[in-house]
Parts: sequence; C-alpha cells; structure tokens
Amino acid sequence: MTRRRDAAYADIVHLDEYLSHDATSLARLVADGAVTAAELLALARQRADAVNPTLNAIVMRLDDEADERAARPTSGPFGGVPFLIKDLAQEYRGYPTSSGSRSLARHVATEHSNVVSRFLDAGLVIFGKTNTPEFGAKGITEPHLWGAARNPWNPAHTPGGSSGGSGAAVAAGVVPAAGANDGGGSIRIPAACNGLVGLKPTRGLSPFGPSNGELMFGMAVQGVVSRTVRDAAGLFDAIVGRNDG
Repeated sequence: MTRRRDAAYADIVHLDEYLSHDATSLARLVADGAVTAAELLALARQRADAVNPTLNAIVMRLDDEADERAARPTSGPFGGVPFLIKDLAQEYRGYPTSSGSRSLARHVATEHSNVVSRFLDAGLVIFGKTNTPEFGAKGITEPHLWGAARNPWNPAHTPGGSSGGSGAAVAAGVVPAAGANDGGGSIRIPAACNGLVGLKPTRGLSPFGPSNGELMFGMAVQGVVSRTVRDAAGLFDAIVGRNDG
C-alpha cells in the first residue's frame, strides 16, 4: 500500500487497496511502515459508513477506544488491523453485551472477556460490535433489539447466524476478519452464507471466561470468520491456549 498523500488518491485508491488485503497482509504493511493503524481504521470506518445502513452488521461502535489504540505503537501478529467483535460472549469492558436481547441491552461489561483480551494482545484494533440473534439461538440474524442483518451479496437474503453481523461485515470488506463463536453452526453457517472461511475449533481450545466457563456444556467455542485460510489460522493461533479459572 503506497503512501501518497493527495486526498483524491487516498479516498479512492487506498480504499480499493484496503479491500484487496487480508489481515495478515495489512499487519505486514503496518509493521513495514507503509501505512499506519490510524489510516487503516479510517478506511474501515469509511467502508462501514458506506455499507452498514444497508447491512445492519455493526450495532455498536467503540470509536474512542479504537482511536486511542490506533494512536499507540502497534505490536502483536496483527498489530494495527481493524477488527470487530460479536455482541455475544465477547465482552468489552465499559460497553454493553446485549447478546441480541432487549433484556440485556444495558448490561455493561466490567471486564474484557478472555478472548477479547487475546484479540487485543494480538494487536487488533477493535472498533465495533456485530449483530447477533437473541442469545445466538438461530441460524439467521434478526433480533428484535437491533433488527435484521442482511447479506452483502444480496441484501434480500440473510447472512446466516448467529455470527451473521460478523459474516456480513467481513464479506462486505469492512474488516478482513471478525470475532465469532459457534455452538451449533454459528461460525460455519455465516461462513457458508457469505462465502467466507469459518472453522469451529475443538472444545476447550479457545477461551471463554472469566465470567463463565464452558457454555452449552462445552459445545460453544470462540473463533472468527475471515476471508482467507491464513487469517483464520493466524487468529486461532492468537487466541487458543489455557483458559485460567
């Protein structure tokens, strides 16, 4: 990604370039000094502003925290890469985790969940939370709280569920990968609906907690949806490991 500064070039070509890179490639560009985390964040927001009114994939923005993080020196295997987390079992301190339910719309997390801490340790810049059906209980994403998420390939269709907002955002190019989780297909269904990579890891590899242990008797696991296999592999490497407590 070249570093030209005239506004017309930046607004058009840089967004096109952003859309052509996966998370692994974007992290390399940041590490090489070809682009900054703040520039990538601006492009991700530009894309989100363009597509989210149609897709309803992102239901909450974490702009202040993202700006502060993007302004700091980057580290980790995905340092400086924009990222979204799911609004279910991926708590971000100081923000609600609604689980797609009106009953929890004001349920503010007092600490990061373990998987979110590992996303942050990997250097990802989290700037929003994605749509999910109530308590992740459906293979479509149409909660009463947030309204229906739509598929970027055809907005008349569903992006699947329960990680439907994440799937739609990744397929639309807002981010190259996004947080997801899966009990009965909630990573795999959106991956299939949106043409993405979605892998459900083995029980116990990815962390829940600290507010709860294994959900659904261990059937539910944390993970991601992504556009490339290498991003899925790299992000799983970043989050798997012992779950203290």
